[in-house]
Amino acid sequence: MDGLTLVNHPLVQHKLTILRDKTTSIQLFRTVVRETATLLCYEVTRDLPTGTVQIETPIGPTPAPALEGKKLVFAPILRAGLSMAEGMLDLVPSARVAHIGLYRDPVSLEAIEYYFKAPEQLDQRLVIVVDPMLATGHTAIAAIERLKEEGASDIRFVCLLAARPGAEALRAHHPDVPIWAAGMDQTLNDHGYIVPGLGDAGDRTYGTR
Repeated sequence: MDGLTLVNHPLVQHKLTILRDKTTSIQLFRTVVRETATLLCYEVTRDLPTGTVQIETPIGPTPAPALEGKKLVFAPILRAGLSMAEGMLDLVPSARVAHIGLYRDPVSLEAIEYYFKAPEQLDQRLVIVVDPMLATGHTAIAAIERLKEEGASDIRFVCLLAARPGAEALRAHHPDVPIWAAGMDQTLNDHGYIVPGLGDAGDRTYGTR
């Protein structure tokens, strides 16, 4: 699919298998979500702009590459996206964090906002939206629309697992937002869950079901 990158690294695929397994414990699930997010962060940030700075090594002076520009923003969709954001902060601890509170109406499956807080100058920052599941796409679409209302223009979306209908919907509504995912399944069930999927990532992370 145009605009969709599936990260086929063996470590990512192995960890996705652990996440799919219904016998995986809450503790292990939470740990592996964070680890997988760190690996996905490496992929989604591989083209960050760099400049050259002059440093002193223990042996002598040398020019060396360093990140430049405004600090990037991780924007987890609450609540399930929090563990992914923590894994990405392990790799980029200087990043800013936006919080987007959305829940999916159980009948209409539409996204309803209940909280939003973001850093300033979103128009000058790369914003990476994170949510473990891209199912119907409604939540991701709403989150990105909200960020654009606040001025964000350079946005990327990262998930553990996408469904083709959700990925197609997101690309249709926001063709300027590329997607990174560890895997993609083809269908949804009547409740909007990815099949075969990995269940409800939020519930499996926090032990609420």
